[in-house]
Amino acid sequence: MKKRGISLFLCAALTATTILGVSGCSKQEQVVNTTGNSDYDEFITVDVFDTLANYQGIQSGWFAKIVKDRFNMELNIIAPNIAGGGDILFQTRSAAGNLGDLIITKTENGRLENMVKAGLLMDMTDLIQDKDVYQNYSDAIKNMNQGLDREGIFVIPSEISNQSPETSSDGIEPLVAPYVRWDGYQQIGYPEVKTLEDLIPVLKGIQEAIPLSDSGKRTYALSLFKDWDDNMMMVAKNYAALYGYQEIGFAMEKADGSDFQSIIDDDSFYVKALHFLFEANQEGLVDPESTTQNYDTLSDKFRDGQILSSIWSWQGQSNYNTREHKEAGKGMMPLYIEDMAPYSEGCYSMGNGKGVIAIGSQTKYASRLADFIDWLYSPEGMEIVGQANGAAGPEGLTWEMKDGEAVYTEYGWEALPSNDVAVPEEWGGGTWKDGISALNYKPLALVDTDPRTNEPYLTTMWSSILELNNTPVDEAWKSWAGGARTTVEFLEEKNALSVAPGTSYIQPEETSDITTLRGQCKSVIVDDSWQMVFASDEAEFEQILRHMQDTVAGLGYEEVLKVDLQNAKDRAASRTEAIREYNSRTK
Repeated sequence: MKKRGISLFLCAALTATTILGVSGCSKQEQVVNTTGNSDYDEFITVDVFDTLANYQGIQSGWFAKIVKDRFNMELNIIAPNIAGGGDILFQTRSAAGNLGDLIITKTENGRLENMVKAGLLMDMTDLIQDKDVYQNYSDAIKNMNQGLDREGIFVIPSEISNQSPETSSDGIEPLVAPYVRWDGYQQIGYPEVKTLEDLIPVLKGIQEAIPLSDSGKRTYALSLFKDWDDNMMMVAKNYAALYGYQEIGFAMEKADGSDFQSIIDDDSFYVKALHFLFEANQEGLVDPESTTQNYDTLSDKFRDGQILSSIWSWQGQSNYNTREHKEAGKGMMPLYIEDMAPYSEGCYSMGNGKGVIAIGSQTKYASRLADFIDWLYSPEGMEIVGQANGAAGPEGLTWEMKDGEAVYTEYGWEALPSNDVAVPEEWGGGTWKDGISALNYKPLALVDTDPRTNEPYLTTMWSSILELNNTPVDEAWKSWAGGARTTVEFLEEKNALSVAPGTSYIQPEETSDITTLRGQCKSVIVDDSWQMVFASDEAEFEQILRHMQDTVAGLGYEEVLKVDLQNAKDRAASRTEAIREYNSRTK
């Protein structure tokens, strides 16, 4: 039995080495002595197991140089999103007893408890209790580590905020909103939109007003992609979010906890969203390449102005709203649907427990990694690592203080947020885009105030940036919006923003039987959802809907839904508790 156990362990370890191209045995070979600008004499390569990352390999560019200069180390990012295999990579490395030196991971479905039980995470108590990260955020850290199998500090939550859970964490743009080409909406006379269905003739008018992209290609009002589908068709789910709903498995929970829906019910907002997309396709508004393209391909189409609406600001606006386009009177801005109430996640006063950072139990570099984590949660660290999500980046390169106000440098205007421009060699060389932190981790809330600038970390909220939103597109939108400066401000004035109070709730582990049933059901739901959008007529749409409902009913859908509805109700209760806790703590 002992020999068999050792053999299985070695197989797992060798498998991990094969998948990742790195070996635990070679760790010592990666360590070389060097003299750097940091306080550490020994140069090290740190394996970062990061389930949030969308890049795998050695971090390069300007962020890598900052890490090298400060900590004399480089980051080797191990990303399951890129490596493929989903949870297989996590399970393989777990079986080997070593996830990595630094761990950034999702925690739901029992993962956090399992990592602690398996001894994969180091107890950081002695490492951080005297550091700023603990002194400043001890309440959130203690709360995150309560109820675990062992006592100690094993993880630190992300997105910690000092603001109320009822304050939107979205900055100036909500999670979702109906963004359209504003120049096209102007041309057709700003028609009112009372319901989601009323949006279709408006989109058709915009498509007719702007028939060609900047490069002369045919335009489409809508374009979809499949990359992020999971329990359901992701794009359709986000149209449901326009009405304040967010998914939890096969259930949809309203932001205020007042309603819970099964996604496959005839009157669910998910099915309504599918029917909206079906009707849009009937009118010739949906890009026919939607079923085959990926997110990157679609992003290129947005940059070319080929797609005329978007449900997310970070898709349409981020890709098309360059200063040049906006000065020319072209850009994506949100219109208003009278019955909408877009979903927005509230601030996490106790941190976002669904994403955490930890130190691996087998690392030889615990002290240095504790210093690195402490820096990530500092104002400067947040400015730099948070740049991937809208923060300013390094002071002196992309921004500076001028007359007591945070402003972009000339280089910042060229580079931010993620442009493909060269970085000066003294800052690391390469391009700005390629040098952005690949950790994809937000230690603190972007909407919280940076004490170094007295402005939010999110640069789009800076006074100096808002003052410069004065292009023809900006001015036309502000005039239409009654003087509101941002989308969130406009929706708040309309009392049309559904803020779901931020909570550290973590979805519990589900049984293997439920996981199996879920896998069978979601495959049918996703496939049939796409077929419904591209159905030839109303009768076929209804036929596929019935097929989806009947098929998953025979696959155990109701058993899974029962679990999801209970989780949704528990999450809603935790939102209420988050408000109560925050109010009692800040009295």
